[in-house]
Amino acid sequence: MALPFFYEPAVSGVQTHFQLSEESSKHCTQVLRMRNGEQLQITNGKGSLYTARILAEDKRKTIVLIEEEQLRPRTGKQVSIGISLLKNASRLEWFLEKATEIGVYEIIPLLCTRTEHSRFRTDRMTQILVSAMLQSQQVWLPILHEPTKLPAVVQHAAHTHKLIAHCEEDSKTELASLHFMNDIQILIGPEGDFTPQEINQALEYHYQPVSLGNTRLRTETAGLVAAALLVNGDH
Repeated sequence: MALPFFYEPAVSGVQTHFQLSEESSKHCTQVLRMRNGEQLQITNGKGSLYTARILAEDKRKTIVLIEEEQLRPRTGKQVSIGISLLKNASRLEWFLEKATEIGVYEIIPLLCTRTEHSRFRTDRMTQILVSAMLQSQQVWLPILHEPTKLPAVVQHAAHTHKLIAHCEEDSKTELASLHFMNDIQILIGPEGDFTPQEINQALEYHYQPVSLGNTRLRTETAGLVAAALLVNGDH
């Protein structure tokens, strides 16, 4: 049976004793009812997995002994997804959860010309990523940026492969037919799609236009399809 799994960004290999955060302590002692001597696992979201044993249970400041450290390097491609904020925030939350489970490296909320909703609760969105990381037993937390205007993203992107998915009738390549070996960024537009001006700007910065299939997808669905194809596919 898997050990209970916690996220503690401050934990590191130089420590032998570590105090869990109040949130983790409460979950550990009051929800899971764990007691002294029981084992658990902790990740810092940066590739480290620690096996620890409870030394002093407390609902606010449980102390654990670090017994083992494993470093798990990233495997596969580093996929960055820039995706427009959505009018219905719960749909973006759904995408963040699923993208984390799939193993996306980086998520950039985009502010586009046709973006209808600009509010973004970073604390809530981060917690969704953390919960999805723990649920899927991963040790890498995706990098989550603050909402960024599209021009700033395309002008400063330094990825080896840069893609933009849009619905215009221009010439596009099927994403499923492409093959990539390393870091990739793909841009997903808002409900009303990117404007022609935004598409042209991305093309000027050497983004390759791609298609995600024959049907018109919701923004969050398009993001998920792109994530699945790029992270798990033979691309």
